[in-house]
Amino acid sequence: MPLRPLLLLVAAVLATHWWILVAANSPVRVRDRQAIPTFVTRSVTASSPAGVTPAESTAQPEPAPIKAVVARPRRVRKAEPSAITGEVSPEPLPPNHSPVVTVAAAAPEPAAIATASTQPTPRFSIPAAARLHYQVTAAVRQLRLQGDGELVWHHDGTSYDAQLVISSPLLPSRIQHSTGLITAEGLAPLRFSDKARSEEAAHFLRDQGKVTFSSNRPDAPLVAGTQDRLSVMLQLGAMVGGAPARFPAGTVISIPTASTREAEPWMFTVEGEETLELPGGKIPALRLIRNPRRQFDQKVELWLAPRMDYVPVRLRLTQANGDWVDQQWSSTDRR
Repeated sequence: MPLRPLLLLVAAVLATHWWILVAANSPVRVRDRQAIPTFVTRSVTASSPAGVTPAESTAQPEPAPIKAVVARPRRVRKAEPSAITGEVSPEPLPPNHSPVVTVAAAAPEPAAIATASTQPTPRFSIPAAARLHYQVTAAVRQLRLQGDGELVWHHDGTSYDAQLVISSPLLPSRIQHSTGLITAEGLAPLRFSDKARSEEAAHFLRDQGKVTFSSNRPDAPLVAGTQDRLSVMLQLGAMVGGAPARFPAGTVISIPTASTREAEPWMFTVEGEETLELPGGKIPALRLIRNPRRQFDQKVELWLAPRMDYVPVRLRLTQANGDWVDQQWSSTDRR
């Protein structure tokens, strides 16, 4: 073989051996990284256990969006009780089976009237049996009249009998008579009669839940606590006497009241205590007023004496046409 080709062959063999030796000492990973494509992982939340990240991944998955972690105040509807800490919701009032009584602070006008289902059952103090005498003055068609009155009140702890007689020389006597029971709710009338020239009556049929009238007027439902026009005065005295602190000036007391023709709520406003100069002497009394609600209603003014078991010591009735009757206490006979 000629020398020149032989030298070239030897040089090529030496170069090849040198390159192989150099390549063998270099890091294999450089070549491997160039040859192996990048492995991209995908995070599938539905199939991956919570809190586990694949160690083989070379790319981290993007963090999932974080749902509201900042507490926002809830909207509370006014009609529902609030559950927010620090906000006090009004407590429901306990049920009651007695006449309506508002226990409100004194105000120019009654602020609210509580219904029979929103007030606790009031305590009652039934006055002792007595015969009360009155001097009566009346104005009828601009004619001034004088007369006498007598309220006979009797009870045995379970039943009662009350009769009011107003008499005048020029007019027929007016007699109101009420009989009934004494219950946990105070007086519970069974029969009420009202007689001037003729007598009419109302019957309280408690087993049937209605009030019937002898005048053939439509029956009325017998609401719990219903009184008649005579017993209502004694019922008011028993209520106030049982818990005087519950009846400050401005309090409104509503009691379903039956005449001999109909039944309706009578609403009395407590006006406050005043001192009366009566035929029987000077005496403090609590004044209550029932103002007319309809065109021909009576205005009723009633004074109850704390020192006399809250019995009525004065009663003034004013008719829609201006006529009035005023009966004032003059003496008491204990029975």
